[in-house]
Amino acid sequence: MNLHFATLSLAALLAGSALPAQAQQSAMTFFVTSAGLGKGADLGGLAGADAHCQSLAGAAGASGKTWRAYLSTQGAGAVNARDRIGKGPWVNAKGATIAKDVAELHGSNNLTKQTALSEKGEVINGRGDTPNKHDVLTGSQPDGTAFAPDKDMTCKNYTSSTEGAVMVGHHDRQGLNTEPPALSWNSSHPSRGPGGGCAQTDLKSTGGDGLFYCFAAN
Repeated sequence: MNLHFATLSLAALLAGSALPAQAQQSAMTFFVTSAGLGKGADLGGLAGADAHCQSLAGAAGASGKTWRAYLSTQGAGAVNARDRIGKGPWVNAKGATIAKDVAELHGSNNLTKQTALSEKGEVINGRGDTPNKHDVLTGSQPDGTAFAPDKDMTCKNYTSSTEGAVMVGHHDRQGLNTEPPALSWNSSHPSRGPGGGCAQTDLKSTGGDGLFYCFAAN
């Protein structure tokens, strides 16, 4: 009888300890994808990227929100990443606030390696880790706006896994030096590589894995 009671008590304790984490993840409004789509920067366009955000969020217990990828597009009908992610505030899977609004997100935000968590609440590898995955796809300028159409910075609006380039940011705010681009979360450098610039191997060669930011827009 005592053993049965002890077993029940332990089960209750373990269940109770999981509740805060589940509650925080259901309240989550920001994350870095724990995995990309595996096709380099070909995400199936904005629609495919948004669907990936939605799927990962749902699996983590944060459904019931409209999830959008932080990505800009170029050319006719260009889209600014900053205009598609809602008004904020945004919190990670552990309940830490990343930014209270769009202006703070693109200013003095709280985005670091320790806060730019995946939808599972896990820290993502950065500079110094093996493998390094700190290059996060954004296709954006530092203020979250789209680039002019004269030079590809979005891997053909996230439909190419060969030719082109995509602008990436460093989720860990670290780079080869301490210049602003190296420390930028959303606009550090364009991709490059022998596969054409947009292949999965290209992204990995400079410290990426095809990951991107997801924000709850409501």
